[in-house]
Amino acid sequence: MKAQGLIQEAYNCYLEALRIDPTFAIAWSNLAGLFMEAGDLNRALIYYKEAVKLKPSFADAYLNQGNVYKAMGMPQEAISCYQCALHARPDYSIAYGNLASTYHEQGQLDLAIVHYNQAIICDPNFVEAYNNLGNALKDSGRVEEAINCYRSCLLIQGNHPQALTNLGNIYMEWNMATMASSFYKAAIGVTTALSSPFNNLAVIYKQQGNHAEAILCYNEVLRIDPLAADALVNRGNTLKEVNRVSEAIQDYIRAVQVRPTMAEAHANLASAYKDSGLVDSAITEYKQALLLRPDFAEATCNILHTLQCVCDWENRDQLFREVEDIIRRQIQNNILPSVQPFHAIAYPIDPILALEISRKYAAHSALVASRFGLPPFTHPPAIPVKKGHGRLRVGYVSSDFGNHPLSHLMGSVFGLHNRDNIEVFCYALSPNDGTEWRQRTQSEAEHFIDISAMTSDMIARLINQDKIHILINLNGYTKGARTEIFAMRPSPIQVSYMGFPGTTGATYIDYLVTDEFVSPIKYAHIYSEKLVHLPHCYFVNDYKQANRDVLSTLCPHKRSDYGLPEDKFIFACFSQLYKMDPDIFNTWCNILKRVPNSALWLLRFPAYGETRVRAYAASRGVRPEQIIFTDVAIKDEHIRRSALADLYLDTPLCNGHTTGTDVLWAGLPMITLPLEKMATRVAGSLCMSTGLGEEMIAWSMEEYEEKAVALALDPSKLQSLRTRLKDARLTCPLFDTYRWVQNLERAYFKMWNLHCSGSQPQHFKVTEDDAEFPSDR
Repeated sequence: MKAQGLIQEAYNCYLEALRIDPTFAIAWSNLAGLFMEAGDLNRALIYYKEAVKLKPSFADAYLNQGNVYKAMGMPQEAISCYQCALHARPDYSIAYGNLASTYHEQGQLDLAIVHYNQAIICDPNFVEAYNNLGNALKDSGRVEEAINCYRSCLLIQGNHPQALTNLGNIYMEWNMATMASSFYKAAIGVTTALSSPFNNLAVIYKQQGNHAEAILCYNEVLRIDPLAADALVNRGNTLKEVNRVSEAIQDYIRAVQVRPTMAEAHANLASAYKDSGLVDSAITEYKQALLLRPDFAEATCNILHTLQCVCDWENRDQLFREVEDIIRRQIQNNILPSVQPFHAIAYPIDPILALEISRKYAAHSALVASRFGLPPFTHPPAIPVKKGHGRLRVGYVSSDFGNHPLSHLMGSVFGLHNRDNIEVFCYALSPNDGTEWRQRTQSEAEHFIDISAMTSDMIARLINQDKIHILINLNGYTKGARTEIFAMRPSPIQVSYMGFPGTTGATYIDYLVTDEFVSPIKYAHIYSEKLVHLPHCYFVNDYKQANRDVLSTLCPHKRSDYGLPEDKFIFACFSQLYKMDPDIFNTWCNILKRVPNSALWLLRFPAYGETRVRAYAASRGVRPEQIIFTDVAIKDEHIRRSALADLYLDTPLCNGHTTGTDVLWAGLPMITLPLEKMATRVAGSLCMSTGLGEEMIAWSMEEYEEKAVALALDPSKLQSLRTRLKDARLTCPLFDTYRWVQNLERAYFKMWNLHCSGSQPQHFKVTEDDAEFPSDR
């Protein structure tokens, strides 16, 4: 009856047997089995006890009684029962196996290994004992012996899914992703009812950048167990990485519903909310994550960044101290820091600590690269490129060929390269967004390859097959980066430029293209790369080609269009709010109080920060009408309307880079304060390249305030500066894209010639009379 699933009928039969013979131990045991399978462990235990009391040599009843105790979380009682079963039947292999399993769960690995071996002696074909012995040996660090056990298991049962999965796990830990994948796929070929091979295969796919396959695997995990909170979070993470943020949010919400105490689900939901501009919801979820786990490093670091994004500076100094302590501990313990390099560039932390953060992320990318198992690439021969004989092959890798500040700035660069000397390859990590910027780069670059659907190893192979001499990383550690491609070393010279204003910390990035003002040699110790100093400013722009209409004396915008008062002196800062800090804002408040009839024009970038900024300004004695917020505008309008302001106030902690270039092209003078790190010095370099830098650069916060106030109170002096800045736009180096491209090409030839001479990468300065451009030797 039981075998046919007729449980009630089976129950009635067992009761009838016991009515006939109340001392019938087998009936008590079988009745207990019904309750055990139904989940009524207490009644099962009572009946198993009755069975062994009636028949003290009843090994099966002792075994099952032990299983009940184990299920009830009573391991010592379970061990006693298994030992009684073995006393009754010394060759009872299953009892040895269950006893070993209990020891294993208790962390008593030596005893577990002894008893698994005993189980195998009793039954040499006991496949589960081989598999479980392998697990115990692996946990003991005896990995080779574990592999032998899994292989023994597979000799007996060639399609044992757990053994296949466990072998895959070992190869995964050894970074042998191809081998690991083959075992996981073999396990899935045997059964689609086991979630772990799907889950682990998803991890490999995700690490390799194959997000579509990873998502399919997580779908399978959730088919098997729709309430698997970990899988929901992991699928959410993968969806978020491919910009399917709304779907990721749904996965995180479901994970939180399934497991409300899962801090990771709350933290990841917070991150997705932040990416969606729902900053208030993000802060709430980060706080919940920290309530559940106060020592949650990622949540602590991420809530700090989120609070900075909306100028919530309460407990700021204490939070930064906590975060610095977290980073230093993580670096010391060889853990990937919870603060990303891109966030670190805008934090008031020691530049050496920022370098260490980048180094850890670079090492992590190298680890990801190693999982593809590629052999070292053969590079193009180190032969100097001579005029008229061959060309230097330069590859640009970026996820930002489209509507992104990088393409706004570099639009003309790829087409302006001299095709007599340079062969340009643009490798697009992102799909076509259909914008004019994408179309322009596609049409003007000599070679444009969409690699967005390719895995990182395929991309590295393609770049190597294209025989690229110099490979340029235009992302650094920004969104969409695939740094592991560079870690595979597909090219002999690899360079960081434009995308990331800081050091990559990568041994596989040879040079950083910068300039003497932004990265003086005296600060070389905070960079892992060799510094290439371009003449003037390293930060390129395309405004002379793409935004020439801004030069028109007829501005289509009026102050009244944006609620700006006609009769006030307007200071402006158009940076994202995360670049602001109490020190600079206090200085701005002082300036506003010292300059009569003045106001500060800011952007809702994001909008959620406006209330906090206004409240902070009010607490510093600034009148409400002196703070004016407007929405973010499209690029062309943004540049044009910048001219409505009187003076731009830069953010020292992380300058306006693209924004700084925008306002200077609009003819709006600025005040900036360079510090030490690269991101704090770019605006100063922009100003210097207009030829008017001395009038716009301050060297202390006090001088910053005095310069701003002095210019605001001296209209003729400010007007003179503004006129000279406008007049300089068509002649100064800052906006001369063609000249800049020539200087960049000089840098490329210098890099290649050093390589061909057998020299290691070294710091060097490009001069505009460089004889090595291109080499005639």
